[in-house]
Amino acid sequence: MKIPAVFLDRDGTLNEEMGYINDLSRLKLLPNVAEALKLLKNHGFKLIVVTNQSGPARGYFPKELVFKTNELLQKRLKKRGISIDDFFICFHHPDENCSCRKPKPGLIKQALEKYPIELKKSYLIGDKIIDIETAQNIGIKGILVLTGYGKGELKYVAPKKKVKPYFVAKDLKEAAEFIIKDCFQEK
Repeated sequence: MKIPAVFLDRDGTLNEEMGYINDLSRLKLLPNVAEALKLLKNHGFKLIVVTNQSGPARGYFPKELVFKTNELLQKRLKKRGISIDDFFICFHHPDENCSCRKPKPGLIKQALEKYPIELKKSYLIGDKIIDIETAQNIGIKGILVLTGYGKGELKYVAPKKKVKPYFVAKDLKEAAEFIIKDCFQEK
């Protein structure tokens, strides 16, 4: 049986946008993230992070730090009674033209190979227009959060690229509440 998923960008969506998290002390959860994730999980969504992490390819820090950052994020969420189901990471440099770097849908395709996901009922939440483009490129609904880079992306990047999010939320909690209404309302 297929289940719906919410694909989540990491930096700027789940945790504060810090540029590159080059030290674990820089990882700070955004407010209400655990509550938002619990709401989605309680309504049957698989929670999957899809994130571009080119820092190692740029020589800024080792790949292991990305894994340790994800582990710390997971540990902090578990203390609040929730966890992410999986993490899919693009480590490539933007110049490598890989198939997994957002806005290409490769990370989501990897998740589809691993899990029985009902794509038609799935969503992607992120703070950048490339997240919305990724959603459009795989045929799911993209929600832009105004945390992280969200406000500037909506104001300056979206009009240039002529990209329109399915919904714009002030934060992850509002995005989760919208998804529940959108997905379970009478059609």
